[in-house]
Amino acid sequence: MNAAAVVTNYESLSAITEQMRAAANQGEWDKLVDLEKKCSHHVATMKAADASAKLDESARQRKIQLIKKILADDADIRSHTEVWMGQLQRIMQSNRQEQRLHQAYGY
Repeated sequence: MNAAAVVTNYESLSAITEQMRAAANQGEWDKLVDLEKKCSHHVATMKAADASAKLDESARQRKIQLIKKILADDADIRSHTEVWMGQLQRIMQSNRQEQRLHQAYGY
């Protein structure tokens, strides 16, 4: 695969992670899951081509820039999903406590 195609793949991946970041910021969890599947598929298809590509300095620098952006998007996505997961965990614990009370006292 040529350098331009490799860079194009990373640009496409960056666009997907940007959409994922927006979905996480807006709490659109179903959309985030769908985009994560799309992202995983995209990564799987580009792995072999990326490993065998010979990049010139310009393409290599662009690839590095895109990887840094993808990683920044990933960090932001994780920060939002960790908050959401914490909230979900608290809700589930509350429900379990409520069920125990119901079982113990027949409410």
